[in-house]
Amino acid sequence: MAFRCQRDSYAREFTTTVVSCRPAELQTEGSNGKKVLSGFHVVLEDTLLFPEGGGQPDDHGTINDISVLRVTRRGEQADHFTQTPLDPGSQVLVRVDWERRFDHMQQHSGQHLITAVADHLFKLKTTSWELGRFRSAIELDTPSMTTEQVAAIEQSVNEKIRDRLPVNVRELSLDDPEVEQVRGRGLPDDHAGPVRVVSIKGVDSNMCCGTHVSNLSDLQVIKILGTEKGKKNKTNLIFLAGNRVLKWMERSHGTEKALTALLKCGAEDHVEAVKKLQNSTKILQKNNLNLLRDLAVHIAHSLRNSPDWGGVVVLHRVAEVLEGKGAGKKGRFQGKATKMSRRTEVQALLQDYITTQSTKE
Repeated sequence: MAFRCQRDSYAREFTTTVVSCRPAELQTEGSNGKKVLSGFHVVLEDTLLFPEGGGQPDDHGTINDISVLRVTRRGEQADHFTQTPLDPGSQVLVRVDWERRFDHMQQHSGQHLITAVADHLFKLKTTSWELGRFRSAIELDTPSMTTEQVAAIEQSVNEKIRDRLPVNVRELSLDDPEVEQVRGRGLPDDHAGPVRVVSIKGVDSNMCCGTHVSNLSDLQVIKILGTEKGKKNKTNLIFLAGNRVLKWMERSHGTEKALTALLKCGAEDHVEAVKKLQNSTKILQKNNLNLLRDLAVHIAHSLRNSPDWGGVVVLHRVAEVLEGKGAGKKGRFQGKATKMSRRTEVQALLQDYITTQSTKE
């Protein structure tokens, strides 16, 4: 069956009944590494929270103000992971994190539109896609794309957004002949019930389980950021849709203002100003290296002529004892050490080595 979130992607809350609640665990991964949370899998008669699938992440939300940390599909049911149990048979109020939901709707419908246009204009087939946290990527079955192709796709999709084309969702029985005419990459092995078809009027019809806008005007705008090399001679088309474009513009404008203040020039001169700074830095680094070499020679002569000269001069040592990493070349050793507290031990080893060599001679 289709969940409430699939029948009405714009619904933000509704009341349903708890079917079951069983102990479960959820593995999470954060800045402190992997962590296993103990909790419960709650099954509802119907759900407003989309379970992960079709390249779209799951919804966030609450059940009776209890946070739902993960939603996954299991056959015709959805498991809602919570850390508080809920009584089977009880009535509950389900609310969706609307900002996250609408963002996913914009990105997913945007993907359908780009996929259809890329196929129509250049016969470029979509093999997979990823709705990322900050940007999304469509994998196209081509080793490369030209700048002109990317520009043409972006222009076409935004024209269709301005045309306010409707987006419709239908459910077809599995034996409906129309199913064979609909674009898609096949159904999951555990699929049950009708086939859900998402159509953009006059543009595309595609089997899909995700949540979508009802009109392309809700996408606002699509910005294609460029392409990246994909796997096995594929190309990833990187894009933003809707509110993500506005957030990207805000970040970019903030960066531009900061660079204008630092570089003391207008945005149109930023690149040239950075190039000049890079050239100046290279010259300074070269001069600094020459000075350090001259200083090293001077210090070496001074130490060699010191009355305390004993055959070994210790300034910087990189060795196994010091837990150092580096390499030797032309009689010199350069690297970094993390155990400088053992330098006395290293000096003693070197002195012993010099003494041993002198005795042999």
